[in-house]
This record gives sequence, C-alpha cells and structure tokens, in this order.
Amino acid sequence: MHILEIQRLNKSFGKTKALSDINLKIPQGVIFGLLGPNGAGKTTLIRIINQIIDSDSGTILFKNEPLKRKHISQIGYLPEERGLYKKMKVWDQLIYFARLKGMSGHLAKQKVNEWLEKMDISNWKDKRIDDLSKGMAQKVQFISTVIHEPELLILDEPFSGFDPLNAEIIKDQILELKQKGISLLLSTHRMESVELLCDEIAMFNKSEKILEGKLNVIKDQFRSNEFEIKIKLSDGSYPNTWELKGDGEIKTFRVSLEKRSTNDFLTESMQLGQIFQFNEILPTMEQIFIQQVKKHSNG
Repeated sequence: MHILEIQRLNKSFGKTKALSDINLKIPQGVIFGLLGPNGAGKTTLIRIINQIIDSDSGTILFKNEPLKRKHISQIGYLPEERGLYKKMKVWDQLIYFARLKGMSGHLAKQKVNEWLEKMDISNWKDKRIDDLSKGMAQKVQFISTVIHEPELLILDEPFSGFDPLNAEIIKDQILELKQKGISLLLSTHRMESVELLCDEIAMFNKSEKILEGKLNVIKDQFRSNEFEIKIKLSDGSYPNTWELKGDGEIKTFRVSLEKRSTNDFLTESMQLGQIFQFNEILPTMEQIFIQQVKKHSNG
C-alpha cells in the first residue's frame, strides 16, 4: 500500500514552472528521499502535500483517498525554516503543540517527558527558546513535529544546524520512528544521510522528476565495473592500465574490468603477487546526484 500517491501534479508561479507533470508513489513504512538542487521543486511539492498551497492541476491520494483537510492531523511537517515561539519555555511550547495535535493533557505530559529524555534536553525544559543554542532549539522543533507520531512525517533538511553528535541522535530517532511503522519523506542535500537512511528516492531538477526507485537498485544501475585491489607485488611490475592509488609495500590500485569477469581478473592478478583485498567501487549518491543533475541541466 502507498501512504502517498501523486498523479500528474503541476504548479507554476507566474511564468516559472515549479512542478511539471509529477508522478510519484511513496510506499507505506519506508524512508523516501526527495533530492534535488535548490529550485528543483522539492519545497513546492512538500507545501502542496501539507496543503499550504494548492497545485494548478493533478491529484494527491493519501492512503488511497483524495488528500483533504482531515488528513493534516495524520501528517507531521518539519520545515526548513524553523518556527518556534521564542519567548515560551521549552516545556510549555511542547505541551502546546502536543495539545494542538489532539493529545490529552495527561498523554501530552507523558510524551513530552519521554522525548526530552530521548533528546537529552530534560534539564532545559524551563528555559525560554531564545535562551537556547541553535542546536537545542532544533531539537525542540523536531520533538514538536514528531510527538503525535503521525502516519506520514515530512522532514525538510532535518540535520540542518546540528553538530555530528546531535545529527547522530536525530538519525537514530528517525530510524526508530520507521520501526514503529511511520512513513517518512526526507528532503535533504546531505547525500551521506540518504545513503544511511533512505529505502527509496526521487530526484528532481528544474521542476521535473529525473530519477526514481529503490536506493540499492539505483546504485546498481550506475555501477561502472571498477574495482580496487590491494596487492603485494612479487617483482614490482603491474599492468599499465592499473591506476596506482596508494604506494607502499602493499600497493592499492584502481582498475576497470571492462568486459572481463572478476574470476578471470583475480586469476591473472594472482600471478603478480599476493592479494590482500579486492572490492568493487560503487558510486556514491553524491556522485550519482551530481552526474544526473549535470546531465539533465545540459540536456
């Protein structure tokens, strides 16, 4: 089942096309990455899903029903432009947002305490928002978004403003929410986060969807048949097609197998010395992202 299905969605701002005939299916219970450079259309799509703005044409289905106002309570949204009441205390702010999302007073207090503990900010609950560091305030914003555990959680650049340690805390919480069956739509420029978290992705450029699918399938699609070999050479000689990457007693080479099988290559290489490591060089999502955006920008 799909938590969200987008059919032939279009949106323009004056003469500027923001979304061009977008079709997208987001399965239930996955982390779905929404990728693309600035101005690609990601934020516009997110705002339409959240019913902040209307599309010009097209349909959005939420759990097989046309998206309506009643679905807002089942969707959590962490915008890139954070918004908290700066004069309110952390505790009061989180209770307010929890009650706003339909939680009882008792449950709101219980959940706020749990999340403050999880995010390691219990000692800050009586502080005003404007007394917090940017990272601390970001944690409060994150809690306010997820506290009611919505069926769909939309996170726009959720790691913005976090140091590596706190980014790890957020990553762990995102994975925990997925384990609870929550579907997540993650918009980010951090490709390492995509590699670690996403099950499926869609890539946008200049209002159009240019790539979509399961992460492992996409990475497999862009394999270049290049490998890295670490070898202790018997007499120091090696083929001139091998690219030396690391020198020493055990040398590291980058090699392209072209149409040869790995078995044939290893059989030949064993004649040159003792092999210590051999592994395929898979493209990173950052490399795929740059390649595809350049390709479609030039095309």
